[in-house]
Amino acid sequence: MAGHGILLLGKNGQVGWELQRALAPLGPLTALDRHGQGALHGDLNDPDALAATVCALRPAAIVNAAAHTAVDRAESEPALARRLNAEAPAALAQAAAEVGALLVHYSTDYVFNGGGDTPWREGDATGPLSVYGATKLAGEEAIRASGCRHLIFRTSWVYAARGGNFARTMLRLAAERERLTIVDDQWGAPTGAELIADITAHTLRQCLARPEDGGTYHLAAAGYTTWFSYANHVFGQYRSAQAAPELVVKEVEPVASDTFPTPARRPHNSRLDTTRLQAVFGLTLPPWQQGVDRMLKEIL
Repeated sequence: MAGHGILLLGKNGQVGWELQRALAPLGPLTALDRHGQGALHGDLNDPDALAATVCALRPAAIVNAAAHTAVDRAESEPALARRLNAEAPAALAQAAAEVGALLVHYSTDYVFNGGGDTPWREGDATGPLSVYGATKLAGEEAIRASGCRHLIFRTSWVYAARGGNFARTMLRLAAERERLTIVDDQWGAPTGAELIADITAHTLRQCLARPEDGGTYHLAAAGYTTWFSYANHVFGQYRSAQAAPELVVKEVEPVASDTFPTPARRPHNSRLDTTRLQAVFGLTLPPWQQGVDRMLKEIL
């Protein structure tokens, strides 16, 4: 790879952990978390130090997998969410423009208002419902305004085998309770961190060779489901694997979002149209069940 390898931020997050594996074949990788490494800083809370790190390393590409992702907590700490999700990406983009690096950044379907049932396309009007969505949108806009070469991936319903995830939580509850109520009016595609990382590596490589392929793309597994149907899929897979402990749940009831009020409003429609990503990069996005089943085999 031309330039000086890749700088990865947020190396220990769900996506960051998988990126360490997926990016390794592309060239030398400097992977940082918020504690940094010697004189190199990886803390999004210090945008100036981040920019200085980019200028010191002069990487061919920067992959920013760090963010403020605690959606409900962002409502009560908007300044911190803005610094991590908007000001830090702005500083990274500015530094990327200066050194000629390609910036890869992850955004979210929360930039939309979640209305209707049509999958969102890249050019659709935005309208975030939450502080998290608004700060992620501000981050995107700052990157586009900076003039740096970039790839922005809007994704949704991200999970990984490592650490906590929806499937694990559901299995724990289903082993403890006979009756569960699960939200059935939010639609999306569970998307694995490893799929995001692999697609990042493919597109990054192509974009370094063909800068005109940069821009904003939607990245999610194929197909759509609700949290209720997702949970039932997980329970079915668990039972067919005859894993222990046995599930005690007998009744799984679908409910509306307002059954569980949260500080941040959740979009009802998180469906993302990935036509553009697949066409420009010659990729096929596998059905969401494929990644979930693989993750379950890993954690059971």
